[in-house]
Amino acid sequence: MTEPAGPAPATADVETLAYDEAFAELQRVVAALEAGGGSLESTIGQYERAVALQRRCERLLAEAELRVQQLMARPGGAIAAVDVSPEDAEEE
Repeated sequence: MTEPAGPAPATADVETLAYDEAFAELQRVVAALEAGGGSLESTIGQYERAVALQRRCERLLAEAELRVQQLMARPGGAIAAVDVSPEDAEEE
């Protein structure tokens, strides 16, 4: 038995999604899975898509983190951390 050459149709377009789109869709798919009621095949397809969306989000976040680290490593790129606690906030 041979494996398909490309990604499954349910996950083929995931790689083109921006983070916000992928995360929003992941939330929708998870909600649908939690609601239940679908056929076994439908549920498996939704689960496969959820995994692909999660991996896409993780990859995009890792790339963003790397970009921030590279910016911080540049001379003058460091941003001073400011510790703000609730006690320091002005009361109105």
